Amino acid sequence: MAKYIFITGGVISSLGKGIATASIAKILESCGFKVSLMKLDPYLNVDPGTMNPYQHGEVYVTSDGAETDLDLGHYERFTHAKLTRLNNVTTGQIYSTVLARERKGDYLGKTIQVIPHITNEIKDRIKKVAKESRAEIVLMEVGGTVGDIESLPFLEAARQFGLEEGRGNIIYIHLTLVPYIKVAGEIKTKPTQHSVGTLREIGIQPDILLCRTEKPLSEDVKAKISLFCNVEQNAVIEALDVPSIYEIPLVFKNQGLDKIILKHFGLRPKHTDLKDWQAKVVDKVLYPKHKTTVAVVGKYIELQDAYKSIYEALRHGGIANDCGVEIKKIDSESIELDGPEKTLEGASGILVPGGFGYRGIEGKIKAIAYARENKIPFFGICLGMQCAAIEFARNVAGFTKANSTEFFKSSTEPVISLLEEQRKIKEMGATMRLGGYPCQIQKATMAYQAYRKTLIYERHRHRYEFNNRYRKAFENNGLVFSGIYPKKDLVEILELSGHPWFVGVQFHPEFQSRPDKAHPLFREFIKASMLLAARRGA
Repeated sequence: MAKYIFITGGVISSLGKGIATASIAKILESCGFKVSLMKLDPYLNVDPGTMNPYQHGEVYVTSDGAETDLDLGHYERFTHAKLTRLNNVTTGQIYSTVLARERKGDYLGKTIQVIPHITNEIKDRIKKVAKESRAEIVLMEVGGTVGDIESLPFLEAARQFGLEEGRGNIIYIHLTLVPYIKVAGEIKTKPTQHSVGTLREIGIQPDILLCRTEKPLSEDVKAKISLFCNVEQNAVIEALDVPSIYEIPLVFKNQGLDKIILKHFGLRPKHTDLKDWQAKVVDKVLYPKHKTTVAVVGKYIELQDAYKSIYEALRHGGIANDCGVEIKKIDSESIELDGPEKTLEGASGILVPGGFGYRGIEGKIKAIAYARENKIPFFGICLGMQCAAIEFARNVAGFTKANSTEFFKSSTEPVISLLEEQRKIKEMGATMRLGGYPCQIQKATMAYQAYRKTLIYERHRHRYEFNNRYRKAFENNGLVFSGIYPKKDLVEILELSGHPWFVGVQFHPEFQSRPDKAHPLFREFIKASMLLAARRGA
């Protein structure tokens, strides 16, 4: 029988429930248990696929093609869990399923209500993940903040779960804020007390409190929280701000969080070891031997979460090279105004990530031209690869009006265009090329040097493709198509011969990068950037 952990949040949003959930899963894995994780999202959208990045941040894509919450990225980066569309549940999905069943007559004419029909569907989804993953411990992160109307069905389902599965098989963990009031010079526990009080009104008594704080908690403060929140004092866990998110599993483990959880479940650790994580990840992040600066040229730069997996994959590339990576975030529209020389000065690598729409595109193209002409390592991802193709077409191959039909449908030189089957699609959600696809790698290329294999599988999220009509002309001018999707002969990887490192990929390699196993392309990109930084320093 699987054990279940529900993680809720209180006081304010953005406390880091996703990273906390991933960190707890990591320490339980270090004890030898197979874990799976779920995000229970309270919004009514079916998935985040059509949501604005400014509202939702990054859309994380699983290998089976689901567009999911960015927290699934944290789960996969921290653990060995293989996640699918089952691991992200939204209110929209739950209601859509229940209403579809009602229309078919599955409920035999009964009145459909939040309790029991909606809560039963939530519980069934959780049990399905446990069954399909064969995990010994399943962790569920409940989105939003306790007290939100939208979260109530999920919290009620969590309460019922405890009754049905038995309290010995369920743990409730509540992440809360313990603020430091600078003018008073005091740490305040009242927000935590109120948050736990709200949770208890719903019928859930937390077993463990994770207290997010910028100042260490004294034993007196922990004792006070324990007394007023009805939680054992050793289960009041300090979640102190740290320089790197990859330290958090160590912070939790050092306070005995794994022992508290396993004792509650009546489980014994099969082994317990995070030494490799400390030596191969955390120490490399905190004490790197080398340094480099990478410019990320995007259009959603002001929002930290819009390129979350990109930033983390760059850091993973740094870990693999024992190199600290300073990420310089550049709004592509600023390059349109000020030019690349000023905005990209000092960068030893330039990365152009994915995105949609024409805004900021010309700035990205200027950044790519700057990288190409000045022999600066360049990495283009999805739209970044398409912009590289447009730049090369205009400035090298002689197609001066080259563009994408995403931006100009009547383009006379559409080097990027829709496939025939995509032209017929009317709905926006879940209709792109999504999930894992094979890619055939050509030997004696930068791509092969990174992967060291001729067949790879990468995750996609895009609708437009490189137009094969232009392949011959590009090749005649020195562009190499080093990766192809064999079934449809589609360009997946392009690179520039005679350049230190210039690679564009149609897929999203950042989704398969891990702190203890950097994605090969990010590893090689950072290596090339590091070498340029070293030459400049010398």
